[in-house]
Amino acid sequence: MNELERTLIANGVGAPPSHILEAIDDKTAHRRYAGPPHSIYEEVWHLAFWQKLSLDWIAGVQTPYPAHASDGFPTSFDEAWSALRERFLRGAKQAAQIAADAGRLETSVLCLSRDPDAPRTMPVREQLEGIAAHNAYHLGRIVLLRQLFGVWPPPSGGDSW
Repeated sequence: MNELERTLIANGVGAPPSHILEAIDDKTAHRRYAGPPHSIYEEVWHLAFWQKLSLDWIAGVQTPYPAHASDGFPTSFDEAWSALRERFLRGAKQAAQIAADAGRLETSVLCLSRDPDAPRTMPVREQLEGIAAHNAYHLGRIVLLRQLFGVWPPPSGGDSW
């Protein structure tokens, strides 16, 4: 497993995403804490949204860039927490599988941007690095929320320092 794969699904920069998201019940996923702007559910929904967008671009699907930052967060909570969690983890596994294909990493992909007349082209590797960095940032926020709620570390373990 290369470092990019490890960062996406294993313990590359912290606890694996599956550990970070395990043993979170529906109530905790939706719980708000004074100060942080989003619940765990909203953070994972946001992760799944941007991860899918990037995976679409890698697949050649020209999914539009959202018009507003708020479009990257849920407006309804109809999706069950367990289904959302699994959707995000499936996407992370898909990204890791792409990262494992060294021959594909330097293939150029078209990535749309805020300005519809200024799309960018970048290697698949850079798009995956963007997913990994974005996921690490928001998963760190989720760890902090879990710590504040007193439900960290998860049963499979996670750094507590």
